[in-house]
Amino acid sequence: MNTQKIIIVVDNDEARRNQLETVLSFVGEGFQTCSEDELFECFKQQESILTAILCGQLSENVINFVKKNPTYPFILHDVADKHSISNSVNVIGDLTAPLNYAQLTELIHHCHHYHNKLPTHRNGKSSTSLLRSLVGISEPMQQVRFLIEQVATTAASVLILGESGTGKEVVARNIHDLSERSKGPFVPVNCGAIPGELLESELFGHEKGSFTGAISTRKGRFELAEGGTLFLDEIGDMPQPMQVKLLRVLQERTFERIGGAKSIKADVRIIAATHQHLEHMIKDGGFREDLYYRLNVFPIETPPLRDRKEDIPLLLKELTNRFEIEQGQTVRFTDKAVESLQEHQWAGNVRELSNLIERMIIMYSDQVVNVSQLPRKYQHVEVEEYEPEYPEEIQERDAINELFAGFDYDDDEVDEDDSSNTFENEANNQLGVLPEEGINLKDYLADLEVSLVTQSLDKNDWVVARAAETLGMRRTTLVEKMRKYGLQK
Repeated sequence: MNTQKIIIVVDNDEARRNQLETVLSFVGEGFQTCSEDELFECFKQQESILTAILCGQLSENVINFVKKNPTYPFILHDVADKHSISNSVNVIGDLTAPLNYAQLTELIHHCHHYHNKLPTHRNGKSSTSLLRSLVGISEPMQQVRFLIEQVATTAASVLILGESGTGKEVVARNIHDLSERSKGPFVPVNCGAIPGELLESELFGHEKGSFTGAISTRKGRFELAEGGTLFLDEIGDMPQPMQVKLLRVLQERTFERIGGAKSIKADVRIIAATHQHLEHMIKDGGFREDLYYRLNVFPIETPPLRDRKEDIPLLLKELTNRFEIEQGQTVRFTDKAVESLQEHQWAGNVRELSNLIERMIIMYSDQVVNVSQLPRKYQHVEVEEYEPEYPEEIQERDAINELFAGFDYDDDEVDEDDSSNTFENEANNQLGVLPEEGINLKDYLADLEVSLVTQSLDKNDWVVARAAETLGMRRTTLVEKMRKYGLQK
């Protein structure tokens, strides 16, 4: 089920509102537009709101309304008095004119991040299946597509070489689909997944009673692929005895079922694939040289993803589109996130990229992902990550909840004689003693924060990065607090 949050566009100017509608449609965000008078009703109708884009000269009614909704982030666009608005409304950023796609997706990411960081917020989504693709504009992929087009219309055997996850079966299917055998079957066999003693029966079939358990006649993959293409994946894992029998079939174009005496014609095109170095295996005696040359009529090498990093943006788009079609869920990436992914080495190639997208959809479905949301090993670009500044009422409420979180007020578990002492000790240790005349809680918490920040800075010789680590916060967050309280060495 699609749970995409809606963007509310609040603008009395119809022309400007239409322009925003066009841009948001292009970006792919769900949205609803309204005038200032319709704002309250618009919010009431929507169950899941990401942000509201406030445009033009805002009325007091609009400002008063958004003040009462501190859990929502807001974006300004073409607002005259931005400074005064920013002081009274929780503003994520200012959308400048002319409208910019990169800036808009960045602000949308900030809004998602704001919602994700709200206290007690949790999010989880379902998964989807593995996808692979030959999408790409790089020189290696253009060469692969060229070779496919050249060999597809011939009868030549093809050997596809490449690392795991580079899409060797996709290449084989493309060759089949572009060949004259496209109306026939495409039958894949993973030679490494079938035990050696069963592989002969799997390929050639068997007659009834030919061995224990052969209770009926069974066709093999060669017969099932009649008139079409047989794809022998991981041919390098085929046992030596089977290599001899396969070579005979390729030479004579006939075979017999196990336990049978009748020769069956093999009208099948052979495409083989492996991630292993067959020439090295020949030297070590692990693969027959004559079979290698029989299969290696037309080699095609699928490039690893690290050698075609310029294809990553297109692959991201293609794979996320397919996830959305299958599951109704997707995810998008900021330019910096894409840049970071392009710096990764991708040992698992396109399969690894697909798995990463699946993971991001589970965690951030229908959101915009930045570098900090990527798993650590994919973070290769330094980014000053946006940290939401929540209204004081939210921060105070969350701080108070944390302060009281450790108390247990169950009378049944506290001895009556010690209950007052226990509470008093906990209060002295965690909250301090409340004076008879009372205190200003806001000032008290601020003073406590200044004291702890100052102690950490002194302890770490005012090295902000180490002090931030001691306090369990980001360096940029600590810098903002130092600026807020006027702290300097």
